[in-house]
Amino acid sequence: MPNCKTVVPYRGTPEQEEELLRFVAEHKGQPGGVMPALQKTQQIFGYLPEEALILVAEGMDVPLSELYSVASFYAQFSFNPKGEHQVSVCLGTACYVKGSADVLEAVEKKLGIRTGSITRDGRFSLDATRCIGACGLAPVMTVGGDVYGRLTPDQVGAILDKYM
Repeated sequence: MPNCKTVVPYRGTPEQEEELLRFVAEHKGQPGGVMPALQKTQQIFGYLPEEALILVAEGMDVPLSELYSVASFYAQFSFNPKGEHQVSVCLGTACYVKGSADVLEAVEKKLGIRTGSITRDGRFSLDATRCIGACGLAPVMTVGGDVYGRLTPDQVGAILDKYM
């Protein structure tokens, strides 16, 4: 199994950075402006890359540590890039009791990454989640908006092959 985290280089475009800087300029100095700036950053890039956070910190004249403090508090933000296909395995109680840990292990083996990582080609990212509200289908995995339930580890390969 490869390293726990796969490092993906920053792939922000000048157009994305310009869009972010315009937004930051409009919100500079506004009370509570950090949260919308973080949300906009994640909307533009799909996650919060350090390079973009530096642009926000400099543009809003706030310490980078403040951005990290706010972003790390809220589960909606991610510091890790997401793949073209975002795979999530539910580890909520119902799913866990019915074997989702084994499903997660099968996904890790199939993709060659660990939870919280992205494949080298950027096609897949993998996250463990808590209850997604499909307890009657436990254990559950999602790939993008597609939900797969009542899974066994031996079904994982065929499901993921559809997205390769």
